[in-house]
Amino acid sequence: MAAFTQLVSRTVVLRQRNIDTDQIIPARFLTTTERKGLGKHAFSDWRNLPDGSPDPAFPFNQFANVSARILVAGRNFGCGSSREHAPWALADLGLCAVISSEIADIFRSNALKNGLLPIVLDDAVVDELLDTPGIELAIDVAARSVTLPDGRSFRFPLDAFAQTCLLEGVDQLGYLLKQLPAIERFESARHSAPLEAAHAS
Repeated sequence: MAAFTQLVSRTVVLRQRNIDTDQIIPARFLTTTERKGLGKHAFSDWRNLPDGSPDPAFPFNQFANVSARILVAGRNFGCGSSREHAPWALADLGLCAVISSEIADIFRSNALKNGLLPIVLDDAVVDELLDTPGIELAIDVAARSVTLPDGRSFRFPLDAFAQTCLLEGVDQLGYLLKQLPAIERFESARHSAPLEAAHAS
């Protein structure tokens, strides 16, 4: 997982509310545990017309949004089932952050474990972003802030452990493995302490 410290990117907008995980990645694509390649199936039922051809009106099919790394979505994003394939698909699609006024708890947790930053901002700010697709935002993970082109900056909630993992580019297991030398020193000291006490007596 790559370290996530700062990001400057244009936004791509999905105005719909209550976008659930089955819309993000339909159940028929959950037969794999491979993350690579899931991006092409993200929002599959919305991206394609009945004949299977790409819908040119859908934001992710538009050339202007190919390089967008920030998704701005309507309220209650990521609701529904707990499938981890949802953040996998969004990350493979090229997204690094999702902004909404409400993000489902389980999706939020799964996203952070996979290096996808879920950002919750006030309704008024998100409504403004929904009304201005394609603007450039600056995200600073250390400062927990999103800055708009006019210089206004808004802070977002992010717990300290998730922030550390993002900044260091590790998941939960990776974080523990980085602590292995300290753990081994602690275990060594703990096991030698009774022997030292016995010799002292």
